[in-house]
Amino acid sequence: MSLNELAQRIEQGERLIFDQYLQLVRGAPLETLQALADGVRRRLHPDNIVTYVVDRNINYSNICTAVCTFCAFYRKPGSPEGYVLSFDEIFRKVEETLQLGGSGILMQGGLHPDLPLEWYEELLSELKRRYGIHLHCFSPPEIYAFTQLFSMTTEQVLVRLKNAGLDSIPGGGGEILVDEVRKKNTTKCNTDQWLEVMETAHRLELPTTATMMFGLGETEAHRLEHLDRLYQSQRKTGGFVSFIPWTLQPDNTKIGRKIPDRRSDEEYLRWLSMARLYLDNIPNVQVSWLTQGIDVGRQGLHFGANDLGSIMIEENVITPAGAHYRATEEVLRNAILVEGFTPCKRKANYARLEIAVEGAMSKA
Repeated sequence: MSLNELAQRIEQGERLIFDQYLQLVRGAPLETLQALADGVRRRLHPDNIVTYVVDRNINYSNICTAVCTFCAFYRKPGSPEGYVLSFDEIFRKVEETLQLGGSGILMQGGLHPDLPLEWYEELLSELKRRYGIHLHCFSPPEIYAFTQLFSMTTEQVLVRLKNAGLDSIPGGGGEILVDEVRKKNTTKCNTDQWLEVMETAHRLELPTTATMMFGLGETEAHRLEHLDRLYQSQRKTGGFVSFIPWTLQPDNTKIGRKIPDRRSDEEYLRWLSMARLYLDNIPNVQVSWLTQGIDVGRQGLHFGANDLGSIMIEENVITPAGAHYRATEEVLRNAILVEGFTPCKRKANYARLEIAVEGAMSKA
């Protein structure tokens, strides 16, 4: 089938088969992918609103038993550079976030071998009691590690964390959900384990996001297989609220010695578009200005994305690997306005909070 025929089928709302999507992403001009992805975005979000979030990525510990070729953040147990934040340090970070108009806390850490589950429960409970803030915490590798450390099922762990105050789960640790790629780059949970955490969370009515980090030396077919695993999982549970793709940041990492160059802006926009086309059952797609820069972030709003992500008051994982872009709430709102959209602050579960109307703020 020709590229034009494939494009026409997508414009008519039809799904393609795997090899046809691969044909499209490999052969279609970027302008074609942009137009198709923008069409899907407009169909799913006809109100012309682009969302963003004001939150902080609190990394409660950098001590980690996993080894990942792409990580410049972790420290092995026993390292003099390892840390665990005290509750008081975390409380101060949350209070600073609230003073900046924060609408949530993103909290993740390394796979710590010694902290008991009660430590996490007490932290969540106290954060919820003190601040009532949305808690978007603990990626699937962390949850899977808890099940192994505490000899519990995924459901048992998640029920306890939810009862303590957990509101939603971030999609970190996905990288490429193909074990052929994962085994070369990480000792964290495998693809089925990552998806099992997410699907269990969805059954417990804990919404989650999903991610893809590409540029690890994987093939285009691997990337598309990643999207397909998410698509099939979403068909079963419907619990993914957003998808966020970003590119490998290789500085100060083991893999950076083998793959020192970043993926191009064009390649990023191609796969952002393909994500919007393939994952038409996940409502939101976020563009990663943190890794690509605010200019590419603005472009991404015309390549299928309807969310500009967080101002990232604090970020300690991707930054050491070379992501040095920064933004304020004003920068994100202006970027959205300049591109012809209406900005709206949200929570991590994509519940809208407020929109700008003629320079004023109103509830969404």
